Amino acid sequence: MRLQEIFWGDRVLWVLMILLAFFSFLPVYSASTNLSYVVGVGSPVGYLMKHFVIVMFGFSITYLIHRIPYTYFKGVAIIAFPIIVFLLLYTALQGTTIDGANASRWIKIPFIGVSFQTSTLAFVHLLVYVAFYLQKHEHSQVSFQSSFLALWMPVLLIVFLILPANFSTAAMLFLMVLMLTFVGGYPIRYLIYIFGLGAAGLTFFVLVALAFPEAMPNRVDTWRSRIENFRAQDNGAENYQIELSKTAIATGGLFGKGAGKSVMKNFLPQSSSDFIYAIIVEEYGILGGIALIGLYLMVLFRILVNAHKTEELFGKLLIVGMGVPIVFQAFINMGVALQVLPVTGQTLPLVSSGGTSVWMTCLAFGILLSVTARKEQKSDAMPKNPIIEFSETL
Repeated sequence: MRLQEIFWGDRVLWVLMILLAFFSFLPVYSASTNLSYVVGVGSPVGYLMKHFVIVMFGFSITYLIHRIPYTYFKGVAIIAFPIIVFLLLYTALQGTTIDGANASRWIKIPFIGVSFQTSTLAFVHLLVYVAFYLQKHEHSQVSFQSSFLALWMPVLLIVFLILPANFSTAAMLFLMVLMLTFVGGYPIRYLIYIFGLGAAGLTFFVLVALAFPEAMPNRVDTWRSRIENFRAQDNGAENYQIELSKTAIATGGLFGKGAGKSVMKNFLPQSSSDFIYAIIVEEYGILGGIALIGLYLMVLFRILVNAHKTEELFGKLLIVGMGVPIVFQAFINMGVALQVLPVTGQTLPLVSSGGTSVWMTCLAFGILLSVTARKEQKSDAMPKNPIIEFSETL
């Protein structure tokens, strides 16, 4: 059996995805010594095996999803919406803490004890929902009043459910929705209205949080602290993560210290997730860091090429909505490590450790690859799906 019959869609995207995922093993293995020898939790081999299982499960998600005709996701976007809202509400109300820190963005999956970040699943789902709405009204005159209830109310609901525990994800999701609606031909003057409404809603939320700090402890103060630390170019204790990150990058030089020879991984918190790019540059040098940037830029290039080739609006929007956030998140993570942006907590897609981030990135790749599969796009004999027929009537 030929590989073309097994792996559908854009072969270049498949290769780039595999390269990013397998490149992650050495940095994750190296950075995990922070938890093993400094914190005293687990072993580097154990963390490597855990990451291997996570990546393999993620590839299974990609493979299964990419075999599904992408038009089926129209129905899923409608049916899954109440489930997503329920998960976000449950996550916001269950009030889990980890070592005294606010961890209300995670829930425990019963029986297997794995933590899952529901906001990342909501991120993928909402962009599929927006793409479906825009495709459904592609040839109709859209008014602000009618689109507000069907489009923007769900968007604002999900964004504001994510906001209290995860500002960076909520902000990025809102920006990606605006980008997607712009690409989908939604009137620009309406986008200005929505942007203003979102800014007003954020201001109101901050004022309420400041007035009633016991309702959302530490969240607004955390945001303000991160912005102040970013603006204050000093070596204060509160800015130690960025200083250690910059030290790791500066000592890497052109060719780096070599795989596994990072020194700052023993001092830098979140060295295998939020700040893994600093460890990569320290061990593989500026050239290694640039090569990684090049991989993400190639992903972006293939996204643009495939979006241009796709004729149906829903497929085009799915490619943009699933692909661009991956690259956007990658550059946010790198920008934080370089102190170009404030600390956000965004991981490096397919490279950082962490189950939810890897799985949702693989889910997005699966949807993207489903669209790029030529057999799925050109098949005129695609079987009817009752889920799609139901969604079209809504």
